[in-house]
Amino acid sequence: MSASDKIKNKVEETGGKLKEAAGKATGDDEMRAEGQKDQTKGSAKQAGEKVKDVFK
Repeated sequence: MSASDKIKNKVEETGGKLKEAAGKATGDDEMRAEGQKDQTKGSAKQAGEKVKDVFK
C-alpha cells in the first residue's frame, strides 16, 4: 500500500467520524448516516490495499 493511499483512506475514515459526530450534535440523521458510510468506505479501501500488499 502506498503511503499516499493509506493517508487518503485514513482521512476519509476520520472525516466520516467527524461528519457522524456533527450529525449527532445537530440531530441530522442524514449527515450521521453519511458519516458512517464514509467510515465504512475508508475502512474497506484500507482492507483492500492490505490484501493487495499480501499478494505482492
